[in-house]
Amino acid sequence: MFKKFAKSESGAVTVDWVVLAGAVVAVGVGVVTVLGDGLDTAAGTLNNNLDSVVDNATSGTDSDE
Repeated sequence: MFKKFAKSESGAVTVDWVVLAGAVVAVGVGVVTVLGDGLDTAAGTLNNNLDSVVDNATSGTDSDE
């Protein structure tokens, strides 16, 4: 019974796909971890710049003049 089980290849493709999916998830987590701080900084800078533009537009002044 054990020899038959050991020689059986049913489910091998499923195992391959599970391993591949796990690798994709791991790479995704790694990318988010590496880029996370930089993206937070960029988003904060963009937010501050947009706030300045809105403030200037609503107050009628332009800091570029």
